[in-house]
Amino acid sequence: MPGSDVTRTHCPYCALQCGMAVGPGTGGGLAITPRTDIPANASGALCQKGWTAGELLTNGERLTAPLLYGEPVAWETALDYVAARLSALRAEHGPDAVAVFGGGGLTNEKAYALGKFARVALGTSQIDYNGRFCMSSAAAASTRAFGMDRGMPFPITDLAGADVVLLAGVNVAETMPPFLRHLSGARLIVIDPRRTRTAKEAWLHLQPAPGTDLALALGMSHLAIADELVDETYVAARTAGFEEVRTSLAGWWPERVERITGVPVHQMRQAVRALAAAGNAYVLTGRGAEQHAKGTDTVSAFINLALALGLPGTYGSGYGCVTGQGNGQGGREHGQKADQLPGYRRIDDPAAREHVAAVWGVRPGDLPGPGRPAYELLDALGTPEGPRALLLFGSNPVISAPAAERVAERIGALDLLVACDVVMSETAVLADVVFPVTQWAEESGTMTNLEGRVLLRRRAVDPPAGVRSDLDVIAGLAARLGHRFDNEPAAVFDELRRASAGGLADYSGITYERIAAETGVFWPCPSEGHPGTPRPFLDSFATPDGRARFVPVQHRPPAEETDEDHPVYLTTGRVLAQYQSGAQTRRIAPLVQAAPEPFAELHPDLAEQLGIAQGDVVRISSRRGETKAVARISEAIRSDTVFMPFHWEGANRLTNPALDPVSGMPEFKVCAVRVERDS
Repeated sequence: MPGSDVTRTHCPYCALQCGMAVGPGTGGGLAITPRTDIPANASGALCQKGWTAGELLTNGERLTAPLLYGEPVAWETALDYVAARLSALRAEHGPDAVAVFGGGGLTNEKAYALGKFARVALGTSQIDYNGRFCMSSAAAASTRAFGMDRGMPFPITDLAGADVVLLAGVNVAETMPPFLRHLSGARLIVIDPRRTRTAKEAWLHLQPAPGTDLALALGMSHLAIADELVDETYVAARTAGFEEVRTSLAGWWPERVERITGVPVHQMRQAVRALAAAGNAYVLTGRGAEQHAKGTDTVSAFINLALALGLPGTYGSGYGCVTGQGNGQGGREHGQKADQLPGYRRIDDPAAREHVAAVWGVRPGDLPGPGRPAYELLDALGTPEGPRALLLFGSNPVISAPAAERVAERIGALDLLVACDVVMSETAVLADVVFPVTQWAEESGTMTNLEGRVLLRRRAVDPPAGVRSDLDVIAGLAARLGHRFDNEPAAVFDELRRASAGGLADYSGITYERIAAETGVFWPCPSEGHPGTPRPFLDSFATPDGRARFVPVQHRPPAEETDEDHPVYLTTGRVLAQYQSGAQTRRIAPLVQAAPEPFAELHPDLAEQLGIAQGDVVRISSRRGETKAVARISEAIRSDTVFMPFHWEGANRLTNPALDPVSGMPEFKVCAVRVERDS
């Protein structure tokens, strides 16, 4: 057990939010020790990123002074300058001339304060965050099916009792390795165009062409009906809309789906029958199924399959999405989304506006309406109708946004770019003003992990001299704009509790003390005497009549198909040793050693056709840009597809910004490219 000289906190990376203790190590460094009281990693597991997280705090690339046009200045000078520029731009062009872009790694307190700052101190509608590129399709589909989005509406430990788990576009073996320990007793069915590390653990691997997951889900639901595997009692008692979906599936006979997806009929049937026969079964979706211009409909199709089999809201079974970023769940609940107010309230709901305005001490009519979702916001920067200034918190869109060269151009057209960051990321390099801010073990606050469990991140070490928190930046700018904001996390959380009260994501009964005593509290939790809600759908769904909704959807091709000039599909994803845009992990020596550079993974048949050998430098080009990478020849990928990880500059120069009409999700997971050996 850790002693009194260590602090119990959580990993800075993914949405598992594994428990860890931080304390003094040998030679003046820091020691990381896994906690065994947090269910996500109760076995004491951490991945390579977690074990090396201490180096984030000690590497030599930390920012320690504000930068004004590249020169170190005093904090007061930088804050005064930014506030004056913001005031001038708002006076000349109106409040929407200033935009705010947040992140799914920010604590709940920061996400809440950022949303309040945008709407109250700036009066702008132009706020969104990088979680739009992560969870938005699954959130939209869950909301229209269940009335509420909570990624996994059950504790992660429930998965240990599963007989069968379907993972659609999920590669937890590389994105969050301790997750696999919860799946050790289940037959895994993995849907992925690549034979990923997760697919190698599978009982059954379905390998569809990129962009055809929706057709595959429709074909599987068709088979469930044709083979009389539908749980008719559950459907009648707990759902609505099944007959319309049954009719819409008539044309998705399995042979047609095989021609579209490349997945054999017998494998589809094997998967559906295994799910239907299981005593306990789960359907989980991830970014592979969701990051498409039809991502919301794709998730709806998998939810329809789960509903037809009677899984959601049933103890020991269910549907969930595997959240990616560290606070990907909490980050989308409390106001940094373009259409949202705290407590998962809609900003265009009069009752929601009235409640939140009362907490904030403003008039409901003074709150702006919905703004642009993430890519549309970035694409509007510096245009005559778009924002002239951008405040950036916890995001690196020059690497992480689709059509990244276009995004860099738009950022370059701004009158003012302000970045809060730990290091000089590729986007911070472009900023007029950079504020050096604290990171995970240097600050306290709450995070909400992928199962909806609110956790407490504790300050374990002092930040370097000259570094302040994002809350300090927000409060400092707000004060200069005539508003008082708290900068202490506990005080901000208490206000968040009041603002979320009565909303879908009700945190009003959650306190720091409760989280510490109970190692996390599940929302909704409407009072301090309430136990929290680990399984919110057991009795009813969050719809007006308590029934889950079937939603009829239809497959459509990728927004961009292959042709003579761009004859190969590109799909993107992660590798184990790197994280998100790599701004953190590409500065950690053991992680760089494990994954030093980007690569292009090609099937041997495609490589032979193109005259490419292992280790060759290849040029990959799309209609939006080109990049180079080292060729990696592997039978793990389809012969019509090339795979690239997105942690380095390059992959997202190629990706397609075609947007899902419901969620605003860009089509990261499939576009048409040309692959050539670089001469």
